[in-house]
Amino acid sequence: MLVVGYLSLPFVQRGLLEVLFLAVAAGALGPWIILRGLAFFTHAVGTAAFPGLVLASGLGFAPVLGAYGVAVLFAGSLEVLRRRRGDRIDSTTAIVLVGALAGGVILASDVFASRASVDSLLFGSLLLVAPGDLLLAAVTAVGVTVVALFAARAWLATGFDPERSGSGGRRSRVPDLLLYGAVALAAIATLAAVGALLTAALLIVPAATTRLVVRHVGRWQMATGLLAAVEGAAGLLVATELNLPPGPTITVLAGSLFALVAVARTRAAAAAVAAAAAAVLLAGCGATDDDDRAVAGPRIVATTALIADWASAVAGDRADVHAILAANADPHTYEPRPHDLLATAAAAVVIANGLGFDDWIEPVAEQAGFNGRRLDLSAGMPVRRGDDPHWWNDPRNAESAVRQIRDALVAADPGGVVTYRRNADAYLARVRALDAAIAACLATIPPGQRTLVSDHDAFGYLAGRYRITVVGAVLGSGSGQAQPSAADLAALVETVRRERVRAVFGEEALSPDLVRQLARETGARADLTLYGDGLGLPGSPGGTYLGMMAANASALATGFAGERRECG
Repeated sequence: MLVVGYLSLPFVQRGLLEVLFLAVAAGALGPWIILRGLAFFTHAVGTAAFPGLVLASGLGFAPVLGAYGVAVLFAGSLEVLRRRRGDRIDSTTAIVLVGALAGGVILASDVFASRASVDSLLFGSLLLVAPGDLLLAAVTAVGVTVVALFAARAWLATGFDPERSGSGGRRSRVPDLLLYGAVALAAIATLAAVGALLTAALLIVPAATTRLVVRHVGRWQMATGLLAAVEGAAGLLVATELNLPPGPTITVLAGSLFALVAVARTRAAAAAVAAAAAAVLLAGCGATDDDDRAVAGPRIVATTALIADWASAVAGDRADVHAILAANADPHTYEPRPHDLLATAAAAVVIANGLGFDDWIEPVAEQAGFNGRRLDLSAGMPVRRGDDPHWWNDPRNAESAVRQIRDALVAADPGGVVTYRRNADAYLARVRALDAAIAACLATIPPGQRTLVSDHDAFGYLAGRYRITVVGAVLGSGSGQAQPSAADLAALVETVRRERVRAVFGEEALSPDLVRQLARETGARADLTLYGDGLGLPGSPGGTYLGMMAANASALATGFAGERRECG
């Protein structure tokens, strides 16, 4: 797809507008961040907003309010500590940042047991820019520009006379507080675009790059704003063409250009580098998108590889099935890729898991302009366990999902009714046979030995179906992102010992460290793993739904019995 073609996409248009607003803020503030040595503070203030984001997620109010509230508190605390202690700003920033991050982790893990991803709260996406994000970016651009114009003389004087701005100086604190507040506002505004961890890509790196070839502050600001806009727009277009996450793409592009200009160090060489980069961009955006290929039937978008496995089994070769989440991916840390939005925009049906497992599909569908049918498989489940989203671990629910997918495909493509029904019937027979085999296999193990301890609480449906007793979970949450407290882990150790649990089960997509620690404390084995949040990699035992269920059942039977068992 040509660059002009990408510019016609609504999500690209919104992303470019967001970049332009933020570029204005970067131009106004970037040089002052460099002159005043606030690069670390700028990065830290966005990252320190983490507890505010967790609070917003847990209490249900606007994330930007929580983020900016904590950012202002961070900046104020920093100034108070710096003046009282007389420390350098970077060392004081590090102290306050550690406290903010620790508070955020405690809130996410122990207070809210947040199912929302810790990582996704720190990363934004230019692909999912909402009207509110654009408004915040526009207000930020105007606000920081006005503040920079009126406070420039004071900021410059303080920069050349840092001793008088310290704890013993007589200079007013207002200019410093204005600068910290403006930087905090700009850093929070970038959350929607690139996330807190990549703030430097827009607010610091462009200013550092232009500093190598421009000296006058006014021209430096204009050059910084222009470069930030070019890097942001180019990064978004390259990411769309190559199906990369835009934030990291912009960061790599900005860092690479800084390195090239640093080597060149002359205006002429820098201009040549910029021209070469533009040529590469235009050449790279001339390819065609493989999502434009023709398909016989409807296009189906599935939020997870597991749902895509069912949809592919029903559709066969008649429909094109696109899985947004790759196999073995963590649904809690999902960041959309450009081709996910392109596929969603062209889809006839979007199929979701539901129950909070893949709520991110809503902004994806909205930004893609999707106007087809949305199918929430959880709404038709015959077996429900509260808000637990891992319903597929009961094969009866899998049968219901396959039937719902069959009916959705028939409605979208009536000409394929014979194919869809024939494929669904064959697959349902296999699911029923597997269900019976697993039940028979696990029934050979005494009920008292069917005690399950896993990484996180993802197997309630499986336990209910096959009469397994769930003793506990290491993370004690529906999310694999939470962290256990020392007291929780100690209590679980005591429970495992008391219940004489033979094996604790890790998960393929999670780190085994906590499970291994639990095994060392209790003497249980920890060499058996389960597929918790979805399928394993293609070709692995859990690469399909039928394979995943058989692999999980075999691992459980082996752990319960203390000897190798094969189920399914």
